[in-house]
Amino acid sequence: MLLRELTLVDGDGSRRGDLRVADGELVAVGDLEARDDESVVDLPDVVALPGLVDAHVHFSLSGERTVDEVAAMGDAELALVEARNARATLESGVTGVRAMGARDVDVRVRDRIDDGDVPGPRTVANCRSITATGGHGHHLGREITGPTDARRAVREQSKLGAEFIKFMVTGGVTTPGTDPDAVALTDAELDALVDEANRHGMHTATHAHGAAGVKAAVGAGVDTVEHGTFLDGEAIDLMLAGDVTLVPTLSAPYHIVRNVEAATEDVRRKTEHVYERHIDSFRRAVEAGVRIAGGTDAGTPFNMHGGNAAEVAFMSEYGMTTSEAIEAMTATAADVIGLDGQGTLEPGTDADLLLCSTDPVEDPTALNDPSVVIQGGEVVAGGDPELRRAVADAVRGEADSDREPVTTRP
Repeated sequence: MLLRELTLVDGDGSRRGDLRVADGELVAVGDLEARDDESVVDLPDVVALPGLVDAHVHFSLSGERTVDEVAAMGDAELALVEARNARATLESGVTGVRAMGARDVDVRVRDRIDDGDVPGPRTVANCRSITATGGHGHHLGREITGPTDARRAVREQSKLGAEFIKFMVTGGVTTPGTDPDAVALTDAELDALVDEANRHGMHTATHAHGAAGVKAAVGAGVDTVEHGTFLDGEAIDLMLAGDVTLVPTLSAPYHIVRNVEAATEDVRRKTEHVYERHIDSFRRAVEAGVRIAGGTDAGTPFNMHGGNAAEVAFMSEYGMTTSEAIEAMTATAADVIGLDGQGTLEPGTDADLLLCSTDPVEDPTALNDPSVVIQGGEVVAGGDPELRRAVADAVRGEADSDREPVTTRP
């Protein structure tokens, strides 16, 4: 299949070009000549970019006010919830994710997606977030006490198929009785978690709001900091020196603030404390040159799966250019979480694409409802029926170069 005369957008900028898709991959990109046996569709008014990659999602959560009802679910019910949320995420244009763990269900859903049994984005998964006894996320996580138990927890997850380790170095907004600004794990526990994860070939991610927690986790060698709500200058300098990536999840507090009357009193109080400081921390990190990977925390209160693309607009509003924000939620996110074949328009990568009738560099809200979503060279969703039909015909080999070019709606 040849998609011709597109505007291509990725980390290399915007340019005109063609995309050749075969066997689920991008096999050529550039100024291409149609082959005799190739279906062709001309798309001069269409913008193509890689599928989005969300580095921080919770398939187990569905925007509930509290996690209590999710914690009460059995594994079978939780798996059904995750499958539903994975499908909504893919259909919105997110073709790759890092799923942040809930009991041991995420790795099973990942495997079903890989096998083609469940529609969803390509997934890097862990099993349970590791937390202090009674710490943030203990409802669905793995509580530890001491460095020996920390190593045991990592080994358990490695055995079950986890691809990375996430731990909670501070308290959180959505767990009652925990303080987002306080360090919850000891230095010995942190050192054990990171060392054992690295011994098993896994990267590490830490939930961290307070600056002291960020510094402690970076000192232990963590790879990504999730949220980074109260960063100070020293924390930012340490992240730069340690080549640590920030996954800011600006969507999470935004949705709570916009639904503050429906939130619990504890969540409301904490969010009012963190919201503006979170934005300021993000701005300071961007200005300092910290690497940013897009992630939404989708599933947290009122933060629904399928609305992931809004993170691009938030990042561009609060300190990045739109092009930088798109790259953060495509190539950078894919690289940071170890999702090979995603995030770029390079030959040899997965044919996971978004087609938009409006240039998202000019208007990032175009990503909220892409015209066509393609995964592995197949059309899986999209809001423009005519364009979906034209591309689907090309996938089936029914399009040819004599077809009239597809004109998208203004």
